[in-house]
Amino acid sequence: MSVTDAQLAEIEHLRGDAAPTRRATVPDLEALLYQPLPVLDHGFVRVIDYMGNDAAVVQAARVSYGRGTRQVSEDAGLIRYLMRHRHSTPFEMCELKLHVKLPIFVARQWIRHRTANVNEYSARYSVLDREFYLPAPEHLGVQADSNRQGRGAALGPAEAARVLDILRRDAETAYSHYEELLNRRDDGSIVDPERPGLARELARINLSLSYYTQWYWKIDLNNLLHFLSLRADSHAQYEIRAYAGVILDVVARWVPLVFSAFQEYRLGGIHLSATGVGVIRRLLAGEAVTLETSNLGRREWQELMTVLGCDHDRNAG
Repeated sequence: MSVTDAQLAEIEHLRGDAAPTRRATVPDLEALLYQPLPVLDHGFVRVIDYMGNDAAVVQAARVSYGRGTRQVSEDAGLIRYLMRHRHSTPFEMCELKLHVKLPIFVARQWIRHRTANVNEYSARYSVLDREFYLPAPEHLGVQADSNRQGRGAALGPAEAARVLDILRRDAETAYSHYEELLNRRDDGSIVDPERPGLARELARINLSLSYYTQWYWKIDLNNLLHFLSLRADSHAQYEIRAYAGVILDVVARWVPLVFSAFQEYRLGGIHLSATGVGVIRRLLAGEAVTLETSNLGRREWQELMTVLGCDHDRNAG
């Protein structure tokens, strides 16, 4: 993770500048405010602001004035009911604002979630830092045979070293040319006063997707949970999954009752089709159900058998 001295000084200033408020706060999340939580080699996630807590979800569901004499167990039960039955509106009453530093290729996956407010660092206005993502050797995998958009087994040590060398050299060369086009050095000084620098909006086009960008990202809790259900999943690309893992920890601190329900019904649960439910009922009744008699497609059958702990290559029953 790369944070400059100036950024560290700003973080210390923000963390030391407390403001009184009458709104609900969460001590565990307050302790994280503004701190960069490292992700990958140069990235981070920072909590900048938030609105609401577990009680805000309950309050919205009941449309009440406050907690009254309710017990935490009652709130937990209601939140679990809301999560279980996909009553999403009360979760929209809470919001989280993050500052994220991430590789451009991760940002392009992330931005597909169009339910957030985003303001990204502008390379038309400012100069990008000389920071690019290099995967750890164990994350350099071959193209997966069964997944057209995923990776398979890790490369051997020699091949991984060769790939990393190519990635590093290409990224460094691209940045050197970027500076040459801008006619500037790392410290911002002009290289040749007689030569005009290319416009920043054009000089940037030769940089690779491995370079880091930054943005402020604000989203309500309901849409954040949807983002996490997809990006924290084992099928997601490792790099965006690394960010999702850090944000999961933030959510656990912010709204622990919601997080517990989310783990139970979304992360650890499954969604079954009507036909899938029918297969389970038939199995419970003692029927020997096979792929051919299940009325499921092969992939859905395999997924169901995996969840049930059955060998999907053999007849079930």
